[in-house]
Amino acid sequence: MRAIYITHTGGPDVLTHTDIDAPTPKDNEVVVQVDIAGVNFIDVYFREGIYHSPTPFVPGFEGTGRVIYDPQGEIAEGTVVAWCDAFGSYAEQVCVPRDRMVAVPESLEPHVAASMLLQGITAHYLTHGVYDLSEGDSCLITAGAGGVGLLATQMAASAGATVYSVVSSEEKVALAYEAGATEVFFYSDNLAEDVRRRNGGVGVDVVYDGVGKATFNESLEAVRPRGTVCLFGAASGPVDPIDPQVLNTHGSIFLTRPSIGAWTAREGEFAMRAQAVTRAVTSGELNVRVGAVYPLADAAAAHRDLEARVTTGSVVLQVS
Repeated sequence: MRAIYITHTGGPDVLTHTDIDAPTPKDNEVVVQVDIAGVNFIDVYFREGIYHSPTPFVPGFEGTGRVIYDPQGEIAEGTVVAWCDAFGSYAEQVCVPRDRMVAVPESLEPHVAASMLLQGITAHYLTHGVYDLSEGDSCLITAGAGGVGLLATQMAASAGATVYSVVSSEEKVALAYEAGATEVFFYSDNLAEDVRRRNGGVGVDVVYDGVGKATFNESLEAVRPRGTVCLFGAASGPVDPIDPQVLNTHGSIFLTRPSIGAWTAREGEFAMRAQAVTRAVTSGELNVRVGAVYPLADAAAAHRDLEARVTTGSVVLQVS
């Protein structure tokens, strides 16, 4: 089968389009013929070696396709599913844990189905877990026009929160407002000051920072005393280690670095979040914007564009 194969970690050029053997499922997995694979920053972290995996490996965690073999005979061949947390999704076939997939309604567009779960569940646990937003709360979202940013904006606005979004271009300003942002800012050295000025000088209740190194200090400055800074990504690079005393200096603030694994670890938690996202997307309450589609062979180009932050919304690979 055709796949993207990584024999050593590094830049986008290590993503090699080649032939490899089809995977063999374990008892708790099903084999899926991949139609479309989602592209996410977690794929970049594994490609770079920031997150470790023994080489060689096939990257990718989510997608949509049709079941072709279930060792337990429970899921019918041809069933259309979407999944996340199935390592090896940049390939024509992937083994998916049966508890990490959902059935895809016929009405759901395949490119949307392929990219809704990882980013949707991330946005869900950020706004309904790490910090449960409600009416009257305020939040700051960096990378506000990215896949997670647009979904988190919609969820935060739906909860009644004031949403301050940070973007890098005029095109992205329009997307952030369309998603429900209260006010949109460009990246600057005065970001925290600008946000505080719009928020009565007190700072926001929570910052959802997916950019990392370039915005982290501003995130610490933008949050209110005893507020929460949630660092969930590192699009600009990993944040340098900090002295815990810094959290006291900023008003006894809370700092967390969550992951989708930890926030779907409890019994039934993955199903709860995945079903909430799928229902919201199917009903039209949640809009998943697919900003770019690349052929599987062009995975390197997809990674370059994602890292350069020139994409908006979700990015996917057309596999078959």
